[in-house]
Amino acid sequence: MCWSGASAHRVGLIVVPVRDVPWWGVLSSAAAPVLLVGGWTVAATLQPGSFDQVRQTISALAGYGAADRQVMSLALLGVGGCHVITGLALRPAAWPGRILLMTGGVATVLVAAFPVPAGAGRSVPHTVAAAVAFTALAAWPAVGGRRGPGVAWGLRAGVSAAASAALFGLLGWFYVELAAGGLQLGLAERAAAGAQALWPLVVVSTCYWRQSVARRPAASPAL
Repeated sequence: MCWSGASAHRVGLIVVPVRDVPWWGVLSSAAAPVLLVGGWTVAATLQPGSFDQVRQTISALAGYGAADRQVMSLALLGVGGCHVITGLALRPAAWPGRILLMTGGVATVLVAAFPVPAGAGRSVPHTVAAAVAFTALAAWPAVGGRRGPGVAWGLRAGVSAAASAALFGLLGWFYVELAAGGLQLGLAERAAAGAQALWPLVVVSTCYWRQSVARRPAASPAL
């Protein structure tokens, strides 16, 4: 039996179709954390004087008044685009999770499109876009997981629920620091954003490994 555009995973006498993740989805999921961490690292080095990444936020690097703010802005645009591409490529995941991942990507693009004002100013569009991005990127694993035989480790229901719980935990730390004006605001934001950018790569990697295993020819029985 042949599955068009999919591999098959055999469990006993049952053949379960497994939809493939295309190669460009692997590239997009790998590029997202590289762009994010590379962006905030390079942008911080370009700031005059000393920029405290433990206390100061990623948004400050892309906000009005930041030196070479286009570096962080372009990084955020790239990360958002990568999430959208990864959501399109992550065919083995449940569609609500894919939609949320892409929503988080679009919202990340809007975070870059609506920079914060210089100084201590606030931007309502920026705040709303950031809240949507953080929430969607923390929630997507829980609704993107699947049950049943042949499901990749990163998409198993229990693993997906635990991933969302951990991501929301980091997000909660960030919001506590934000509300309290904490001294680790930047660190909390980077931990939350970094984990959210990394998890799609974990899921895609396990899916890609699973489909590679499924494609291997079964060993011939000994005569």
